Amino acid sequence: MRKIQNPYAKSGRANYQCFGCSPTNEIGLHLDFWEEDGVVLAKWIPRKSLEGFVDVLHGGIQATLLDEIASWAVQTQCKTVGVTSSMEISYRRPVMISAGEISLRAKIREAGTRMAIVETELLGNDGKLCASAVVKYFLFNAEKASAEYFYPGADAF
Repeated sequence: MRKIQNPYAKSGRANYQCFGCSPTNEIGLHLDFWEEDGVVLAKWIPRKSLEGFVDVLHGGIQATLLDEIASWAVQTQCKTVGVTSSMEISYRRPVMISAGEISLRAKIREAGTRMAIVETELLGNDGKLCASAVVKYFLFNAEKASAEYFYPGADAF
């Protein structure tokens, strides 16, 4: 398993405040990522401040987690950036905050020059599937990714 480096955190750009992955966003999720055999992985401990029902991680936060890991799969596997075009989520079991650490997975199902389809999963501390999503990403060409979205290139990860 290989730790994926966060080149945006290393860039020194003061305005890098991604809610999902910036280590300096005080209310953010502070996600870190790993890669193994073409699958992007993350582990994360839910916070009480992000609950919906008592002790249940809010569904919107679950969607954010799945969207964020899909984005990192696109950046590392498709070698560009993009924006979420659509996201179809299935919530299967509640994510209990008190249960502790959860796991996230993302894998590119298919990718072309303009669109990628990413399959994602959120697993509870017991390894059981809690939520999954199919995320469609509209991909930018290399010039736009670099110039407008500060994409540093695949080697930076």
